[in-house]
Amino acid sequence: MMGAGPARGALVLVGTPIGNLADLSPRAVDALAGADLICCEDTRRTGRLLQHAGIDRPALRTVNDHTEVRAVADVVRRVASGERVAVVSDAGMPGISDPGERLVRAVIAEGHAVEVVPGPSAVVAALVVSGLPAGRFVFEGFLPRKGSARSSRLDALAAERRTAVLYEAPHRLARTLVDLVDARGGERRVALARELTKLHEEVWRGTLAEAVVWAGDREPPGELVVVLEGAPEAPDADDPAIEAELRRALAAGVSARDAAAEVARSLGVAKRRAYALVTDLDPEGEAG
Repeated sequence: MMGAGPARGALVLVGTPIGNLADLSPRAVDALAGADLICCEDTRRTGRLLQHAGIDRPALRTVNDHTEVRAVADVVRRVASGERVAVVSDAGMPGISDPGERLVRAVIAEGHAVEVVPGPSAVVAALVVSGLPAGRFVFEGFLPRKGSARSSRLDALAAERRTAVLYEAPHRLARTLVDLVDARGGERRVALARELTKLHEEVWRGTLAEAVVWAGDREPPGELVVVLEGAPEAPDADDPAIEAELRRALAAGVSARDAAAEVARSLGVAKRRAYALVTDLDPEGEAG
């Protein structure tokens, strides 16, 4: 019913500022002030936020990647008993590359209420300021750091038609940009956003090849949001079309490995697919 007060007994996801504390909404303040327990990644950081908002510090519980599983049973018990348990991350919306998702699933599974107080989101903020198409996009979070999982994700990004948004740590930015050039080609547009909503907010825009030069050995402070242009719209290439391009590249003296990478970029197909086909055409080559 409109105008009725909030129901007791609920898990409440609360969006918090991603940098500028002035972005904390009045509704978020009310939700945090009315919580019986606040689950947070860092009690010191959340404590400072509560102090800024003038909220008498309620009970805080650390819920991070290492402790969320252990917290589930107690949180569900509290909600079932009629308590309001707020969930916040260090910045932005909880559950988006941050703890919270397991708590939500568990509370829903037990038939209890889950509410949301929307707030700032680095994903959306970076997307809309990037200048890249925002009508359809995918969020990739952090890429796997190594191995076949990373290669598979990069291959998927190479063929992705929608704008893609991902997170990256400063010390891994240069390597990730190089890997994206290898997978997607250097001509794709990209925006690199850091320190969003803060005093030194910066959004760099250019091509992937230019981004590699820009990044160099620098480690700009603050977690970065990388917004990537999608693959160009083109009919999906079938195997005969891919093989024809591979034969042209091989005939020109290009190595099997380079031919596969080149054709994958030009046709917008996954490198793994091109590698498999070039191995059939040139089994003595070095595509593996």
